[in-house]
Amino acid sequence: EKRGCIMKYLKDWKVHAFCFGMVLVSELIGSKPFKFGPVGFTLLPMLYALIIGIILAKMKLITMEMMTTAVPYITISVMYLTAKMSSTVGPNLETVFSAGPALLVTAVTKKLAVPLLAVPVGVLIFKMGRQAVGCGFSTSREDAIAIIGNMYGLDSPEGQGVMGGYITGTLLGTIFNGLMASLFCSLGFFHPYSLAIGAAVGSSSMMAACMGAIVEAYPQYADQIQAYTAGGQVIGSVTGMYVTLFLALPLANFMYRICKREPKPAKASANNKAE
Repeated sequence: EKRGCIMKYLKDWKVHAFCFGMVLVSELIGSKPFKFGPVGFTLLPMLYALIIGIILAKMKLITMEMMTTAVPYITISVMYLTAKMSSTVGPNLETVFSAGPALLVTAVTKKLAVPLLAVPVGVLIFKMGRQAVGCGFSTSREDAIAIIGNMYGLDSPEGQGVMGGYITGTLLGTIFNGLMASLFCSLGFFHPYSLAIGAAVGSSSMMAACMGAIVEAYPQYADQIQAYTAGGQVIGSVTGMYVTLFLALPLANFMYRICKREPKPAKASANNKAE
């Protein structure tokens, strides 16, 4: 049994080799700042690794089987990231507690702003159906998939939407968040602490890309930025399921009915329930 277990993990050597190679190349390239007039942004190694992975997949050097094999290792990697992030919270607990209400309000606001803006764009511009509900209320986090899967099923239009949003957010959200954070940092309008709180949205990779760009712009506040981002992510995770289920999803359905000009579905009568 021990030999079989060793052989099983040795079969993953290609995954580890490609991962090591992509990380090595990305780190050798390093962070590259760009500036166009008043607007500037920074390309981070994480973005290079993602782009290299897409290119290798297009060249058929990375197969779907290898991608499936790599999925469990993502969880392990995120555990290290979470541990590192958590280690910055302790020394800055006083700072995090002082911003407690701001973190809570921001976590709730982000969940509600997404369906308020995204669902109309999906329905009115991209002419989506019920997929807009699943995609439009999600911030590319696992709690949205769990809720939609339980209420509608992942094979439903809502399930297709939430999975499409999750995959797209995971693939492109890292690049978008990194560029957007760099852009806002270059404007000089927002305080680095407010940017750090705002970075705590989406998946861990999206959060890390956003936070990395902010730390790059304000290295003197690195510990405080990481503490605010980690605190916002923790509060968002704790409140996310309830806010998503009781506020964000009903708001997404409401926005969908408004955009489609559909009447509110009638509640089942007592006689229908009895039947």
